[in-house]
Amino acid sequence: MLVHWSLAAIHLLAFALGFWAVLTRGSAFSRLAAGTADAGRVLIADNLWGISAVILLITGGMRAFGGYEKGTDYYLHQPLFHLKMTLFVLVLLVELAPMITLIKWRIASARGTAFDTSRAKLFARISHVEALLLVLIVIAATGMARGMTFG
Repeated sequence: MLVHWSLAAIHLLAFALGFWAVLTRGSAFSRLAAGTADAGRVLIADNLWGISAVILLITGGMRAFGGYEKGTDYYLHQPLFHLKMTLFVLVLLVELAPMITLIKWRIASARGTAFDTSRAKLFARISHVEALLLVLIVIAATGMARGMTFG
């Protein structure tokens, strides 16, 4: 029982961290685009966003498919779980461009070379869309927790 509770708590806290981190990254991108901040803030927030994503993947996988919650069959036949996973895949897809760019920034920074910040404003918008998608995932999760079904 303690493991179930711990996994649920860690999973929810990772959502909170991820939400804060992706919003902070979006704000840092906006300030970078306006010339009022440096890329360091973006990279720190992105690190936290990445850490939260790893925690969410591990704890979510354990909860859904590791026998710690309602069971794999329940999740695979729950429409709100499919909605959550669709939203999660959407987050991953829109995250690809910022992720690849920030990896390049880290490489350039380690080499002491300049990097292109021209898409910072776009990445700020993407970060804020990702925050909205996280909110929708949490809404779907609360529906699942309450046994909501459609059909």
